[in-house]
Amino acid sequence: MSSNEPRWTQTWLGGVRAAGVDLGYPGERLGLPQEGSGSVAGWGRRIGALVIDWMICTWVVVQLLLRINPAESPWAPVAVFAVQYLLLIAFMGQTFGHRLMGIRVAAMDGGDPRLLPVLVRTVLLCLAVPALIWDRDHRGVHDRVSNTMVVRM
Repeated sequence: MSSNEPRWTQTWLGGVRAAGVDLGYPGERLGLPQEGSGSVAGWGRRIGALVIDWMICTWVVVQLLLRINPAESPWAPVAVFAVQYLLLIAFMGQTFGHRLMGIRVAAMDGGDPRLLPVLVRTVLLCLAVPALIWDRDHRGVHDRVSNTMVVRM
């Protein structure tokens, strides 16, 4: 093996980028800018928004308003999260956490997503596993099935 070629473990363990394949930046295939408004939201912002929304649903709504103990009724925070997510994304394009983190959910044409795709997206997001599988454009299975993307504002 010559010194110019990568070791076989580098291509296998490091992925195609280690082999010298340029996949471009996340969102390039979708025609989105690399940085700034309209670019694909990074994982830090998305996870931050999810944590904020989950805390609002669990602490504020379930514990303070509904007076339900999440330890005794573990379904309550998920149900409140699903209703909150469905309504806010369908009618505003973003949740409170999204707003605070500077991101929004958009349809692939750049507009607001429709109600049925948001319903499908919400169900898949509550299952958690589809959100953990994503492509190189940072779109999870829930985004791909509902034909949506999360972009920066």
